[in-house]
Amino acid sequence: MTGVIVWGGAGRDVVDVNGFSRSSACFQHYPIRATLLASPAPPGRQERRVNVDDSVPHAAPLPPEPPAQPPHDADVLVIGAGLAGLRCAGLLAEAGVRTVVLEAGDGVGGRVRTDEVDGFLLDRGFQVLPTAYPEARAALDYDRLVLKPFYPGALVWADGRFHLAADPTRRLLDAIRHARTPIGSWADKLRLLRLTGAINAPDDDERWTWPDIPTADALAQAGIGEGMIDRFFRPFLGGVFADLDLQTSARMFAFVWRMFAAGTTTVPEHGMGAIALQLAGRLPQGTVALDTPVQAVAALDPTDGRAALAHVTLRSGDVLSARAIVVATDELAAARLLESATPPRRGRGLTCLYFDAPEPPIAAPVLALDGMGEGPVTNLAVMSAVSSAYAPPGRALVSATVIGLPQVDDAALEASVRAQLRGWFGAVVDDWRHLRTYRIAEALPDQAPGRLVPPIRPHILGGGLFVAGDHRTNASIDGALVSGRVAAEAVLAHL
Repeated sequence: MTGVIVWGGAGRDVVDVNGFSRSSACFQHYPIRATLLASPAPPGRQERRVNVDDSVPHAAPLPPEPPAQPPHDADVLVIGAGLAGLRCAGLLAEAGVRTVVLEAGDGVGGRVRTDEVDGFLLDRGFQVLPTAYPEARAALDYDRLVLKPFYPGALVWADGRFHLAADPTRRLLDAIRHARTPIGSWADKLRLLRLTGAINAPDDDERWTWPDIPTADALAQAGIGEGMIDRFFRPFLGGVFADLDLQTSARMFAFVWRMFAAGTTTVPEHGMGAIALQLAGRLPQGTVALDTPVQAVAALDPTDGRAALAHVTLRSGDVLSARAIVVATDELAAARLLESATPPRRGRGLTCLYFDAPEPPIAAPVLALDGMGEGPVTNLAVMSAVSSAYAPPGRALVSATVIGLPQVDDAALEASVRAQLRGWFGAVVDDWRHLRTYRIAEALPDQAPGRLVPPIRPHILGGGLFVAGDHRTNASIDGALVSGRVAAEAVLAHL
């Protein structure tokens, strides 16, 4: 089944959504049914299909991690096998440049990795791939990722029950049926439609000229009331930005809001790590050296009597040479390796807990939000309801996201999370088995006002040194891929 059919405008489909009820004796959930009914194209117009579920009948299996290779000299050394580094290396390899990627960890992907635990697929933090990302469309083969869609909307926990907030541009009937919710007034919803229209109107580059003010201020200036901001935007965007205070620049808000509105929010069938594995799978054999931490880098010195080469010193003490070095790590690691004179600003942290549940607490692929701000969980998703590959048959995988890095141990945090979710779903939460807790200190770079100016920051450092990463563009998968491309183009011009 094709989840989105486009014939020059938005796709049209229908989802029947049932809600939740709470009795004095117990909390029962009625599974949310999702049936996508694609409409035929109008006469004379050709359908363009974006595959977002099982419509690829013979999808390629998840590629393995690239085999570990000993590091060696090359034309270009790329430090870091995250999305930016892999994209950069791939473009250089396509251009015939001998490239080696040095990765400190035991696998590729950086923050976009997926671990297998007892048959469950655990992304390192809750992440999604909006199909409208322009750079991702150019860099990735969506069909081979077998993208699985989320419902275009969210369940918001408020006043003791869940309320459906549906995207009226995609689920108009659902939005009308659930219009009387305590999430925002009619005036708020009309103002939000106007704001969405204003964001969708400009070209991509123009969105980066939006007022460079905190997102919370931009929403207030658009007339969105505090109730809608607190009950919807704070938990929703708080998860996107790792920022419950919504101090992230409104320029980033305009970009991501456009991406959510223009495409489908998805995950690859086999987890977010499949994105990095696809990029790595295109590299020539021997390109990636895993478990190879770098200690220091040195720019080339044209006055040196030897050939003018830049150098990398590995933690093992070995020294590698190259005509160019790309530091494609997070901002803190890049500042350390490059001995930056400007102290980097620390990124924002996220914590994600995964549970094995006998039954899904929510049976549809929809994001659940804490509209009351009670915490610690800000959002929750049943990942196996989005893609069945995330859990073994007969089990459900629940992902719960906590903003920041709580200053309690894992056992205390788990107990607090269970207590909150027990209020949402009842005593069934006690039957869930905790699988793993991820504390991601540098989940996203800081994107406060001033940090996204200009939209693409310098990638060329001089002396054969280059830098790449979402901290040079914006904190998104698309931003990382853009940065990898920009770095590759700069290296090719240098060579």
